[in-house]
Amino acid sequence: MTTRLLIVSDTHVPTRARQLPSAVIEAADAVDLVIHAGDWIVASVLDELESHAEVLGVWGNNDPADLCARLPEVARRAIDGVRFAVVHETGQATGREVRMDAAFPDIDVLVFGHSHIPWDSTTPAGLRLLNPGSPTDRRRQATCTYLTAVADDGALREVALVHL
Repeated sequence: MTTRLLIVSDTHVPTRARQLPSAVIEAADAVDLVIHAGDWIVASVLDELESHAEVLGVWGNNDPADLCARLPEVARRAIDGVRFAVVHETGQATGREVRMDAAFPDIDVLVFGHSHIPWDSTTPAGLRLLNPGSPTDRRRQATCTYLTAVADDGALREVALVHL
């Protein structure tokens, strides 16, 4: 089986945008699973994404108590043979690969957010680190972003950074 993924983080609705961009909603309609790495800000964003696809998400440092009650700090799931973990924060970029190898030794892909800066690297131990950036708050980036990917038969394929 193949699972099409939409990977987002740091949506910050309604503080950075009034609503999710239409491109994110359209992408959610085209996938099997949405992975969200926290900082939703309001539960209605979770509800909206759940109305389009299944959601695997975590809470972030800006999320209120009602979201924290619905979501874990760290989520783990095997998706078509690929072992995923999702967390909001991983700390500073310097030393990230070594820290995440130690923290997630049994994971193939770690999705994280917080910085609003897209990231795609592989650690010395082979852990794939993915940060989709933010679809609503580009900060120091040229554009807002999210990721799409496919999990299939134990491999993560077709990882693409989408610029809005």
